Amino acid sequence: MIGLLERAAAAEPDRIAVVTPEGAATYPALLDDARRVAGTLVDRRTTSAVLVEPDVSWVIRVLAGAALVGVDICQFQADIDGSAFAVQSEALGYFPVLTRRPDLARAVDTIPTSALRDGTPVTDRRSGPQPVTIRTTGTTGTPKAARHDWSVLARTVAAVEPRPHQRWLMAYGPHQFAGIQVLQHVIASHATLIAPFPRQPADGLAALLEHEVTCVSATPTYWRFLLAEARSRGVALPPLEQVTLGGEAAPAELLASLRSAFPAARISHIYASTEFGSVASVADGRPGLPVSSLARDENPTANLRIVDGELQVRAAAGMLGYVGSAAPDDAEPSWRPTGDLVTVVGDRVVFTGRTSEVINVGGVKVHPLPIEERIGALPRVEMARVFGRSNRLTGAIVAAEVVPVPGLDDGGLDDLRHEIRSAVADLPRAWHPRSVNFVNSIATRGAKTVRRMEP
Repeated sequence: MIGLLERAAAAEPDRIAVVTPEGAATYPALLDDARRVAGTLVDRRTTSAVLVEPDVSWVIRVLAGAALVGVDICQFQADIDGSAFAVQSEALGYFPVLTRRPDLARAVDTIPTSALRDGTPVTDRRSGPQPVTIRTTGTTGTPKAARHDWSVLARTVAAVEPRPHQRWLMAYGPHQFAGIQVLQHVIASHATLIAPFPRQPADGLAALLEHEVTCVSATPTYWRFLLAEARSRGVALPPLEQVTLGGEAAPAELLASLRSAFPAARISHIYASTEFGSVASVADGRPGLPVSSLARDENPTANLRIVDGELQVRAAAGMLGYVGSAAPDDAEPSWRPTGDLVTVVGDRVVFTGRTSEVINVGGVKVHPLPIEERIGALPRVEMARVFGRSNRLTGAIVAAEVVPVPGLDDGGLDDLRHEIRSAVADLPRAWHPRSVNFVNSIATRGAKTVRRMEP
């Protein structure tokens, strides 16, 4: 991280690196502050710390400064509930807390973000590991903390060429793995990051319209919300040169909607995770991954394979291990289950859901994602969420929450219920939603759709 920032500052001394609600900062200004942050951490003999910070320019300063002196930083979501933070940060065991939020203060173990620039600048990089800890989004449970090294993460942007004209939207939280990827990519390309806060799709749309954004990376759920917001406001979307999706399966109808909205853009779908890093990227406009990406006799070096319907990965740029667990002994990356369920259809590896999302309806295993994609493809549906709900007789039933297009009256909603039933009619009976509720919004976490079981 610090090496990327040093190169960008040398190459683009006048370039605005980041624009946030609190102002703009150039690459040299960020580098100078990062060196001061490093000095503060050294003065306080810090080896690890927790960061809770909404402003992305400060996140860059802290991450780069910590990397300079080998301090392990673990971020938490900027608006995390105070009681949840107390429990989760205590379990992590990292000190001190770097934050501007007084409700997260832990006596002498807290450093206000504004005080981090008080240190004597450090310019010589410490040899050895450059640790950083990244927590999972926790869409299926309590977030886990994965240990990484900046020198390994930097491999994913080693081939990135400078494109200083680009202006990237920060749609992910900088505490997420995908957010870290965007930070690295923007700095490696000497581009400008537009980072609104809050980072809701409505805020992203406003940034697109105001700041001449040219590139956006976001989850499929985020893209659905952004497109729906644009339709509801009746605004014309600006042209983009790069549209990237990640974090969830991207259905064909969403890819088609993005192609219609941004006809000149290159549309890519990245397969990555907090634990395994970035594994594959496709830009052919089709959902899923090509079968050619799987390891087989004619492609033995590929990093993906399917075992019992679950995708496995071996990633050289993956995590070192979870916090609290020993690092793996083997020098070569080993195969690890991803939790992603897939099936091969023709020349494509198609995602059917997550192992944690499977609904057991009277002994029948139901995958919510294919049902959700059928409902979401209906013209009068903005978005949908399919999940399991506890049931006394069958153990669980399939439930759906549907956001209809604006303006439907009671008759229109009744017609939409019939359309939903028709859309899933050829699926096994256990897969049919027993509960369909029309809602104004769907549950998300980390800009991903939440599909776990509910009571």
